[in-house]
Amino acid sequence: MTVTGPDFLALQVRDLDRAAEFYECHLGLRRRPAGPPGAVVFDTTPIAFAVREPLPGVDLDAATPRPGLGVALWLHAEDAQSVHDRLAAADVPILSAPVDGPFGRAFTFVDPDGYAVTVHDRM
Repeated sequence: MTVTGPDFLALQVRDLDRAAEFYECHLGLRRRPAGPPGAVVFDTTPIAFAVREPLPGVDLDAATPRPGLGVALWLHAEDAQSVHDRLAAADVPILSAPVDGPFGRAFTFVDPDGYAVTVHDRM
């Protein structure tokens, strides 16, 4: 048996309601009707994406300089530039401005918990 690839991604967050609202309001993600306790699962394809309460022993405030350092999380959008413009207008911190590359237009922002998330628009 071999592993076939990622099947589920979740970010551990300080405030579940705040994080879920951020991803819904700013990125347009929609919640799935059901999810495990302590988590909000979004209706994303091809891989499910969620925010969840921290697992026992996880201290997000001890993460230096930010949680998830070393992990690259990329989300696909139909129009990365419009997502960037919407986030910038809402004063969401932008780590890298939109540039064109092999994955289309891409930029990186910081979510409310400090995770660096890249949005791109080419599959």
